Amino acid sequence: MRSNLENNSSNTHIPILKFLDCSLRLSVVPLSVATIWITVTNDQENSTYGTIKFSNLLGLKYMVFISAICAGYAFVAVVASWFKCLVSKAWIFFVSDQIVAYLMVTSGAAVTEILYLAYNGDQKVTWSEACSSYGKFCYKMKVALILHALVLCCFIFLAVISAYRVFSMFERPYLSSKEGEEERT
Repeated sequence: MRSNLENNSSNTHIPILKFLDCSLRLSVVPLSVATIWITVTNDQENSTYGTIKFSNLLGLKYMVFISAICAGYAFVAVVASWFKCLVSKAWIFFVSDQIVAYLMVTSGAAVTEILYLAYNGDQKVTWSEACSSYGKFCYKMKVALILHALVLCCFIFLAVISAYRVFSMFERPYLSSKEGEEERT
């Protein structure tokens, strides 16, 4: 069992972690909403090539969908964190934070690929770069990706906090001095 000193020091971290957790989750909501708004309102017309909208690119639709899930989950998690019966279910937050973080990585990777191709093209398949013709569209896509990356950073920190909460409920493994010596040799 843990000593009283260890329990007291870990209990002093709980209010700080709860504040940090709530702050990060609350900051995720407006950042995700801003990502959605910038992406959905992103369109540009070109007299030579026509109009491009976010709905023309599946990766942007995916990012909007994941950002909406992320904002909704973050809001529900903030509300749920104030109910004792749900806070005690640390595994739910741990698994959910991990899933959302991974979804954020996948949608960010999809938009990064779109941006790369828009700026550089792909000479092997004769795709030319598009940002010289659709500069405003590319700029807004870049801003949306930066906001998305900020949300991802928040969720990485949230995943670490929820992992700490889950795994701090368990005691450290105990090794007797003989077992430790046998493992070293």
